[in-house]
Amino acid sequence: MTKRTFKKAFKDSLPIMAGYLALGIGFGVLLQSKGYSFWWAILMSITIYAGAGQYAAVDLLSGGASLLTTAFMTLIINARHFFYGFSLLDKYKNTGKIKPYLIFGLTDETYSIVCSAQLDETINSGKYYFFLTLLDQIYWIIGCTVGAIAGMVIPFDSTGIDFAMTALFIVIFVEQWLDQKQHLPAILGIVTTAVCLFVFGSQYFIIPSMVLIAVELVIFRKRLEKTDSKTQGPDSAAETEVTDND
Repeated sequence: MTKRTFKKAFKDSLPIMAGYLALGIGFGVLLQSKGYSFWWAILMSITIYAGAGQYAAVDLLSGGASLLTTAFMTLIINARHFFYGFSLLDKYKNTGKIKPYLIFGLTDETYSIVCSAQLDETINSGKYYFFLTLLDQIYWIIGCTVGAIAGMVIPFDSTGIDFAMTALFIVIFVEQWLDQKQHLPAILGIVTTAVCLFVFGSQYFIIPSMVLIAVELVIFRKRLEKTDSKTQGPDSAAETEVTDND
């Protein structure tokens, strides 16, 4: 079962591999262009492992920001993961000792795959989540390292390279929109974010928009669950049973 589970995780991670290698290389080039050694790329990818947070951290540190300020801003940028975690309580509840790593290694792309993966009774769900998370982080580490080393020997113009993360978020959104029949969460997210951006400005809209989106999802929870139960069929019940047996 472990071998089959790994093959399933590896196959599902291939789209992420393509994106992480490209984005990681971009981050490595940007990091090196700011005067940091490639060892920083490896260290940040292992200990921080947050694409948008790492891009922001490089700009803040190179601009003279303190470590405390950089840590705080990185926390704000990645605060959306609190809400990701709430939605995965059932999937991760019986994962045992690997749960801390699953929490640490949760990214936007990994979250997308975990939520949409179709697992049958031959797949160990806990191991699947672990292999998927580990593979994704390995791809990111490789990409960042390659980019930093390449930036040392090949001259690059890093202008606009930090837009890569924004482009990836757009791709994830479009993929989820096409994959899901229920578009209410996406519509709520777009409208709420746009309103908060207008009201609070570009520097302060993230936290208010996430809080409001969370409240809205709680309000519409029953409607969303009813729709999901109609579209998922028996697969969700089978996955829950596999998780309990892990």
